[in-house]
Amino acid sequence: MTARQGESGTIKLDDLDIDILRSLNGNARKSFRDIAKELHVSLTTVSNRVKALEKNGVIQGYIPVVDATKLGYDIMAVIGIKVIHGKIVETERDLAKEEGVFAVFDSTGEWDAIVMARFRNRSELNTFVKKVLDHENVDRTYTQVVLNITRDEKRVLV
Repeated sequence: MTARQGESGTIKLDDLDIDILRSLNGNARKSFRDIAKELHVSLTTVSNRVKALEKNGVIQGYIPVVDATKLGYDIMAVIGIKVIHGKIVETERDLAKEEGVFAVFDSTGEWDAIVMARFRNRSELNTFVKKVLDHENVDRTYTQVVLNITRDEKRVLV
């Protein structure tokens, strides 16, 4: 792998690394042999490059992309959290452990944290919001329910 760490700690990839990532983005179950044929390189080259991408933390794992609505999660909410006592990190860690939460972000602006979560119904959402408001470090919340999803990309497109 000709990838090297840049000054900012980012990994610099060459064209072959990017092509391999693009191929895996299309189908993470694609065999290294098929990727090698597609990119006109040896199987060993693909294998070594993928191992290096994994070792360097560029590839962190392989997961199925699941349609949450097929599993009954019909409501997605984006919830702004105002934290008191300067306990943002601790509060975010607590919220990240809650069922249904799939993303927690530190943010700038009016809200200290943004939580994204999925729920089966309004009752689950209601229970969650009340639980968040009961947290000792939460001052207030602002909840937005997602009506439609135009794009929800899980992959980093290189």
